Amino acid sequence: MAITSTPALFISILLSLVIISSAQSCSKYTFPGNQAFNSCIDLPFLQANLHWNYMPSTRTVHIAYRANQTSTGWIAWAINPNGAGMVGSQALVAFHNSNGSLTAYPTPITSYTTSMRPGALSFHVSNISATYADNQMSIFAVLGPLQNGTAVNHVWQAGNSVINDIPSSHATTGPNIQSMGTLNFLSG
Repeated sequence: MAITSTPALFISILLSLVIISSAQSCSKYTFPGNQAFNSCIDLPFLQANLHWNYMPSTRTVHIAYRANQTSTGWIAWAINPNGAGMVGSQALVAFHNSNGSLTAYPTPITSYTTSMRPGALSFHVSNISATYADNQMSIFAVLGPLQNGTAVNHVWQAGNSVINDIPSSHATTGPNIQSMGTLNFLSG
């Protein structure tokens, strides 16, 4: 029995290898500046990862959320302390603003038509920053003390554009509406 190869099959295999290699596992990733995180998870949607160090004595968590993104897009990661899904989430967002510098700030998500403007969250956020390199955007922050324990509902998101230094709406189909889950900072 002869094995034949078609150009379409070859292209399909090649594209699969590119997708696999571009979704680098969180456990093998090294952050610039030797930042180290004890725990991480490869998130199932939007080619994203979450890294963290949980400090039980202070009930705080140092996070690094990173996702594939173009320089004109935005990323966000959030904890929803009161339920699942987007509304009620306490988010961290990052993007390049109109002067070209990278911006990161907290924003509460109060409705499906939220403004995504900077605002206070229901928990303390410190040391928020962002980086962009090799088509990956990352948000760093220290959250807490967390009042509801170590198990959280979280959501993550990405959008394609920023207008007047405010992230535009993300897609409302496919991976963008599936990007949520639960997480326990003690067990991963």
